[in-house]
Amino acid sequence: MSNRTGMSTDTLTPEDLAFLRRPLHGFLSVAAGPLPPQPRPVWFEATADGTIQLFTAPDSLKVRRLSRDPRASIVVAAPVGERERWLSVAGPTTVEPDGAHDLCARLAARYWDLDDPARADALAAMLATEQVRVVIHPEKVSRYMN
Repeated sequence: MSNRTGMSTDTLTPEDLAFLRRPLHGFLSVAAGPLPPQPRPVWFEATADGTIQLFTAPDSLKVRRLSRDPRASIVVAAPVGERERWLSVAGPTTVEPDGAHDLCARLAARYWDLDDPARADALAAMLATEQVRVVIHPEKVSRYMN
């Protein structure tokens, strides 16, 4: 049995990337100054270059907070019934105006059954709105696997 409590690096390993390519929810926290972070479940994608990206509306609370303080983290955990495993990625973010609709479509296909007309309609509605990409550039990656 491998117990890797407390392992930290500044990059994602190939094993981390394989885990992050599963359709799991990530819990995103952004720096909120004197307020405690308020994690929110999000869809996300781990990129080949080792960043984590998600999409959101350009006027969302998370984008407003990131414009004041660009630090964020995301935690992803294995579902109940599997061996305990989690991964945390923290670092500065950038908000990118391009690529959000493509990312949204890829993630919808990963998380939803788009043969379901209600899901397909929900995706079309999302693609009809303005979106930006939030990219987390890892400075600290922590992991636990038991």
